[in-house]
Amino acid sequence: MEVIRLNSFKRDYKKLPLVIQKKLDKQLQLFIQNPGHPSLRVRKIERDPRCWEARISREYRFTFEWVKDILLLRRAGTHDILKNP
Repeated sequence: MEVIRLNSFKRDYKKLPLVIQKKLDKQLQLFIQNPGHPSLRVRKIERDPRCWEARISREYRFTFEWVKDILLLRRAGTHDILKNP
């Protein structure tokens, strides 16, 4: 699976606290191995049917989109990112 980090994801990642960056890295590895893992709590975003969200921690999420066999990482941050995934 090819993984592409959009510029919006890269910007968001840099703004995250270091501890959350490390958790995100761990969750992304888990996601790549098993996108259906229960701890990720993956679900579709109602506002944008192309986008999905997954859990980093209780307060943080990352959003993504599938384009064929490519995983596009779109955003990362608190629940507020779900307003503009």
